[in-house]
Amino acid sequence: MSIKVSVKQMVDEANANIDTISVVDAKAALDDDNTVIVDIRDIRELYREGKIPGALHAPRGMLEFWVDPDSEYHREVFSSGKRFALYCAKSHRSALATQTLQNMGLTPICHIGGGFEAWKNAEMPIEDVPKK
Repeated sequence: MSIKVSVKQMVDEANANIDTISVVDAKAALDDDNTVIVDIRDIRELYREGKIPGALHAPRGMLEFWVDPDSEYHREVFSSGKRFALYCAKSHRSALATQTLQNMGLTPICHIGGGFEAWKNAEMPIEDVPKK
């Protein structure tokens, strides 16, 4: 199989067109009522590793549908006018998702550089996510 654009190229292009914040800035944003931290990882990743405290879980597969106000799946939080900071495991999926939501018109939006892996490595607080 021959592909035209690699995932690395897509992520690099996304990173060139979106804002990235550090884990230190993300931790500071936890106390900012105007910022919503959004975990886009699969629910199994949350069960296994936990999440950033207070983060909203919006699975990557539903994200565009939750953001679009005309979608039957729309979530009001995405019409709040707040800043959204997305993250995934290593910041690849979140870069692509941030670019997509930015292209949809959601602003302000950014993602957390290094993702949850960088958060853990910086020994930031982690909230357990119990299985339902």
